[in-house]
Amino acid sequence: MFSTEQQLRYARHLTLPDFGPNGQKRLLESSVLLVGAGGLGSPAALYLAAAGIGRIGIVDDDIVDISNLQRQILHSTQDVGVPKTESAHKALTARNPDVNVVPIRKRFCDANARTLVRDYDLVIDATDNFQTRYLINDAAVLEHKPVVHGSIYLYEGQVTVFSPPTGPCYRCLFPEPPAPGTVPSCVEAGVLGVLPGVIGTLQATEAIKLLCSIGKPLTQRLLSYDALSMRFKTLRIQRRTNCALCGNAPSITDATTIDWFCSRDNDDVPSMTPDQYRQLLDRKEPHLLLDVRGKQEVSAGAIEGHINIPLDELAARTAELAGQENNLIVCLCQAGVRSRKAAAILQENGFKKVANMDGGYLAWLHKQPQTDKGESQ
Repeated sequence: MFSTEQQLRYARHLTLPDFGPNGQKRLLESSVLLVGAGGLGSPAALYLAAAGIGRIGIVDDDIVDISNLQRQILHSTQDVGVPKTESAHKALTARNPDVNVVPIRKRFCDANARTLVRDYDLVIDATDNFQTRYLINDAAVLEHKPVVHGSIYLYEGQVTVFSPPTGPCYRCLFPEPPAPGTVPSCVEAGVLGVLPGVIGTLQATEAIKLLCSIGKPLTQRLLSYDALSMRFKTLRIQRRTNCALCGNAPSITDATTIDWFCSRDNDDVPSMTPDQYRQLLDRKEPHLLLDVRGKQEVSAGAIEGHINIPLDELAARTAELAGQENNLIVCLCQAGVRSRKAAAILQENGFKKVANMDGGYLAWLHKQPQTDKGESQ
């Protein structure tokens, strides 16, 4: 049944009680669709490949950025600028040549969601945005495929399995996405680098259990993990009979992208790119650079000549900007989200010339010459 190399590679599985040769054979004959090759997808993909999953499809349209490497262990420094699917294919094939790694350099979208899901035994949701989460869930329910879901925020993470009618789907827990602008991204809020490693590994564990029909999957339970207190908590979750997707009388009959964006507020705020701000500096045009990040963020690196007023203090401290009402104020934060809100606050308080730096301080760093990076203080 197994080649000599396979007997050696999977020796610890082959002698494992309640797993053995049959369990390994099932893994080699199984397929997993991994949506997202980032923080969660990296450990999940590595462990699934090491375990001998026969076919792993990896959907991601992004390229490797140096800021990914703090947590996305599937990629290395040499992969910066390379498509994540290409980097993943290289790493996973090197890990286990038994595995057929299928790189899918596309955005998971309406046009391909159900077709992709249909071609695999289960789906691992390793994404970081609500639009894709809902789309994965809807496509999987309609194609009768289980989803191993994971999510992270700051120091906490969650894992569960969606597999109606055995348990709930994502819409049973969250019928509607949160209002735009109410949930910060990992770019803005940050995330502990090892956290997705824990959650992604748990996702791989649940996938292997489902494929081999061993243990008790998290189909009606949500596992919550707090890294700071090192505590796990399990919550019971149930399918809603009135769910629009998996309920007794569903109204959703196809997988389409929900109408949701990170932020829709303050669309009338003028924007400025890092290149444009550099040109403004070169021309020595008078202006004020207002950094609205927290003091901790600013201490790690900032643009010379800034004034720091954190966003949550800005409304109460606009008096400190007296005399600047008719001058250009460029607002800056880590990724360009909080600074847009800051610019809107200034507009409401009579400041006529404001601009938001697109992409924030991270975009500024990317645009600096290599010798200058890390020197803006």
